[in-house]
Amino acid sequence: MYLASARATPEGGGGPTAPGRVPGVVFALGTVSLLTDVSAEMVSAFLPLYLIYTLQLGYVQFGLLDGLYTGATTVLRLVGGYLADRLGRHKAVAFAGYALSAATKLVFPLAGSSGVAIGGVLALDRAGKGLRTAPRDALISLATPPHALGRAFGVHRAMDTVGALFGPLLTFLLLASLGTDSGPIFVTSFCFGLIALIVLAGFVPNEPRRLPAGLPKVRLRSAFGLLRDTRFRRVALAAALLGLATISDAFVFVVAQKSLGVPTHVLPLLPLGTALVFLLAAYPVGRLADRVGRWPVFVGGHVLLLGVYAALLLPWGGYGVLAAALAAHGLFYAATDGVLMAYAGAVVPEHLRAGGMAVVQTGQALARLLSSVLFGVLLSVVAMPTATAVAAAALGAALVVSVLLVGRSSATGRRVEREGDAG
Repeated sequence: MYLASARATPEGGGGPTAPGRVPGVVFALGTVSLLTDVSAEMVSAFLPLYLIYTLQLGYVQFGLLDGLYTGATTVLRLVGGYLADRLGRHKAVAFAGYALSAATKLVFPLAGSSGVAIGGVLALDRAGKGLRTAPRDALISLATPPHALGRAFGVHRAMDTVGALFGPLLTFLLLASLGTDSGPIFVTSFCFGLIALIVLAGFVPNEPRRLPAGLPKVRLRSAFGLLRDTRFRRVALAAALLGLATISDAFVFVVAQKSLGVPTHVLPLLPLGTALVFLLAAYPVGRLADRVGRWPVFVGGHVLLLGVYAALLLPWGGYGVLAAALAAHGLFYAATDGVLMAYAGAVVPEHLRAGGMAVVQTGQALARLLSSVLFGVLLSVVAMPTATAVAAAALGAALVVSVLLVGRSSATGRRVEREGDAG
């Protein structure tokens, strides 16, 4: 079985790493992600203001475009994972994805006010993200001992989130000083993406280690073979189910701005609250996941997300409620984003590491794409509080099903993590 070989195969390449230390490649990739996230989050922070208030798009159109922005990564996550495993060139495949995303920032101003053109550029941008995500996470996982995966992904996600903090802030400053012209935002975004490519090319090793000889040839269907394992299948299904009940960030911020009575000009700053908490909590929560089990922490993060939805439904608003909602939203990401990949990375064999991670990521991304579209449709036919209540109920049901689905296998997961720690 695939997972049996994963447990028997030694992990943690990239040379010896002292207990509790995070490999240097994680910091190098974290720098690349930091710069790329400045680039990406500048655009993400600008889009709700641009699409809803400048172009006057309806909620259904915004939901479609936001879903595209969130879910256009899906197919290319699998392609990126397959190519990286098949070629053994994780860095090269990741570089191609980063380069594609950077290039779209120069194309974006040419789209003008056309929803179709904007959708096309968004698709290319997210295609680049899809191509690079699984190879990048595989590089982190292959370079890190199993017992430290939560910490390694916590460090990476924390550095990534520094970019998520500075991106919206930079957008806000550009809008405040230069007005609502989109040109300076996209050009500045491209420059950060270009610097990230230079760092990736110059400071990230090609591969953290050589894989053992005699492994079966990687085929496009190889990663899907992991779904024959009950534990992996249940985790992938639960991650997708929870993704289906997760409102996209853009909608969370729009609903928060409207429901809690926050001025419109503050909307581009709302991602900063989420990002700041994520930055502060990513590493401590990663360490907690290494100690108590990654799946319980992942589920706990979604309980926090349920608290965010509850805050958006309160009959009173103001900045206090907004701060609490953004704090819970940041903790949700700290407990889920890197933790899920750390959980998957500990049980997927090295020669299928990128592809196995891509299967989990793809199911989650497809579910979030559908969630964004459905929530946009829901907002077009019912009041905003009703739509939020429906989303909260769906998330509560998804949590119950996920706990029942993965409950029996999570004990096995904690045992594997402890065995890695002992090794």
